[in-house]
Amino acid sequence: MQDKSLNGLRVIELGSMLAAPFATHILSQMGAEIIKIEPPRGDPTRSLVRGGPSGTFIAYNHGKKSACIDLKNEEGYAAFCELLKTTDILVHNLAPSAARKLGITDEDCKNINPNLVYCHIRGYAAGPQENDLASNPVAEAATGVMEANIVNGRPSRLGPSYHDQFAGAYAVIGILAELLKKKNNQASAPVEVGLYETGLHIASRDLVGVQLKTQLLGRPEREPHGEFSMPGYGAYLTADNRWLYLLMLTDGHWKKFCEAMGLTEANDPSLASLRDRKKAHSHVDKLVQIAIQSHTYDAAVALLTAAGVGCTEVLPLERVLEVEQAQHPGKLRTVTLRGLEFSVPEFPRFGSVIDENTTLPPPELGEHTLELLQSGGVDAETCKALLDTGAIEAVNPENFMWAPVRQPA
Repeated sequence: MQDKSLNGLRVIELGSMLAAPFATHILSQMGAEIIKIEPPRGDPTRSLVRGGPSGTFIAYNHGKKSACIDLKNEEGYAAFCELLKTTDILVHNLAPSAARKLGITDEDCKNINPNLVYCHIRGYAAGPQENDLASNPVAEAATGVMEANIVNGRPSRLGPSYHDQFAGAYAVIGILAELLKKKNNQASAPVEVGLYETGLHIASRDLVGVQLKTQLLGRPEREPHGEFSMPGYGAYLTADNRWLYLLMLTDGHWKKFCEAMGLTEANDPSLASLRDRKKAHSHVDKLVQIAIQSHTYDAAVALLTAAGVGCTEVLPLERVLEVEQAQHPGKLRTVTLRGLEFSVPEFPRFGSVIDENTTLPPPELGEHTLELLQSGGVDAETCKALLDTGAIEAVNPENFMWAPVRQPA
């Protein structure tokens, strides 16, 4: 059965790229109705790949409705306000200056709908930089993540936009807390999540770790990354040139690994503790490397799994969804867009393995504009006038076209 936890709640999203759309994606998967308000040019992720929608748009915007409204237009803003009156939650990631200019601040929106749960995902929360702009890689740079990720001698972003997605998830937590407060007749407050503050929280372990070493050793020595500090916890090449990632965190893991691989070191007291193995890091790492390289991938996995040692193959993206665990019912959802079909991972939740719910395809820009405005009390004649002036736009099937794939000669 479909998760109906938030069934009956209407959410307006004023979002672009990832943070706000990711938050409303989660709310959608929990049963809320999501109205994606877009400007005439649309969410930028609609045109990132060969002139059309990107993986980000398809993965995190299915199940939503699109209303194309020009909030810079006075009549368009008035139509938006009518829709806002019918809404329970507003989520946006506009820059603070843009929110003020467009009349989308908490105060503006609460004047229109006093019962609204208001959520703003921004670059920086309250503080000296609260009006500064930030993006996912800016948050990585400012919170120590990027400095530790050196590629070709240059600090580099991680790749996936984890800070955006964490911020979206934190926003959902805040929204659910405000809904509980409203249920208990407590005063509601705006939900404010900063990408920078999200980055600080994610980096807490490392930020506290460097303080710990400074106080114990008198110098700011940082904790090494896990795979470099724990021999056997990392990727090793098998005899048939496949990368196997080993989970070796504890002394018990080490003993099971040695027994599975037939290593006499299982009973070596000088390697019994993690502390000992760290001291003999190079020696232990070489032992593990030779043991794994003496087996094919399938043989190694069979031995390790039987012994209860955690391991998995390091997979390229194109093979991730082929494995049996990913194909198990409830893990993937079929999403279609313009004749193309995609297997999109589900939001993980209890009961998803028996979930048979369907979803709206990712919406065309303005696909639901007229339907939503009329449901919000804007009559058909007014809608026509808004269309004529460009204050709103309805769906246009020609608003994008993926460039054709070139076949090899």
